Amino acid sequence: MTIRWKHLIALAIIAPLLGLAVGWSGLMSVRASTGHWAVTDWFLHWVMRNSVSARAVATGDVPPLDDPALVSGAAGHFETGCAICHGSPAQARPDSVLAMLPPPPDLKAVVPEWTDAELFEIVKHGVRFTGMPAWPIQSRDDEVWSMVAFLRKLPDMDAQAYIQASGLHGVGHAGEVSPLPITCESCHAEAKLNDGSYIPRLAGQSEAYLLKSLKAYSDRQRPSGIMQVAVGTLSVESLPELAAYYANQKPGPRADAALDPALVEEGRQLAEKGRTSDKIPACLSCHDKQGGNPAYPKLSGQNSAYLQNQLTLFQSGGRGGSEYHHLMTGAAKELSADDISAVAAYFSAR
Repeated sequence: MTIRWKHLIALAIIAPLLGLAVGWSGLMSVRASTGHWAVTDWFLHWVMRNSVSARAVATGDVPPLDDPALVSGAAGHFETGCAICHGSPAQARPDSVLAMLPPPPDLKAVVPEWTDAELFEIVKHGVRFTGMPAWPIQSRDDEVWSMVAFLRKLPDMDAQAYIQASGLHGVGHAGEVSPLPITCESCHAEAKLNDGSYIPRLAGQSEAYLLKSLKAYSDRQRPSGIMQVAVGTLSVESLPELAAYYANQKPGPRADAALDPALVEEGRQLAEKGRTSDKIPACLSCHDKQGGNPAYPKLSGQNSAYLQNQLTLFQSGGRGGSEYHHLMTGAAKELSADDISAVAAYFSAR
């Protein structure tokens, strides 16, 4: 029998109509309780793995992920947004989650199967048809890499290590994590921070700056997947009270960081004088200035790693905030990587 063009055209018309008829009939089951056929389960996972692997090629260079400072903020976010489905070393997944189709995997078992670039692809973009969401803010690759760094540590974490990293505030009598265990102090407690922390010190910042920052996160004007999830659990009415609390705190004692005196001096020159040839203003003309604008953050004593990261975000245009953030975008534009390290070292030591 010869297959003619009219046969192919008829098939092209009939096949989708037949598919629509099957869908309309209700014969196709969407019950999660019945599970997938083995071949369906294999096919979906096969497609997923091929898709992730293909797109991971375009990820680019993988940054160093062995910095312990990357873990803390990501661990807190994991407890807030991920552990409910994937479980954690401190608490198993509930039965209701295990009844999902497909059930979220135990990450301690599956993380070693993926490369760093593949984990980045999954965390940043999520996975369709599984309930795995994309990262809340697509412009913050630095946060996504922090989560990848945390996931690399997760398989070897016991409950105590996880509680310490995530900032959980204790375990209930039945051995389960207490409700609402994550607070601002889980990440921002002075005792948890050092000069290598990417999490900022809030104690002693002005109430005006803190309130503007919280509102900027809430209004999605300052990009951060971690902070937008955290602030999203708070009412707008509670933000002034939270800002006032940290504004009234006194910064705690901190260990002296091992900073290069020459680098600190270079930073001092930029902070005090700027560099007119590159149109870089003096940092101290706005920041830490007596009688200055209270909406500008205080930089002295801030963590060097945090300052470097924020300046890099300003430089790339990835740092929003209050109505003044464009001033810093312009000021940071001509800073070199060495300039950023020097300025961060100076204010950290100041």
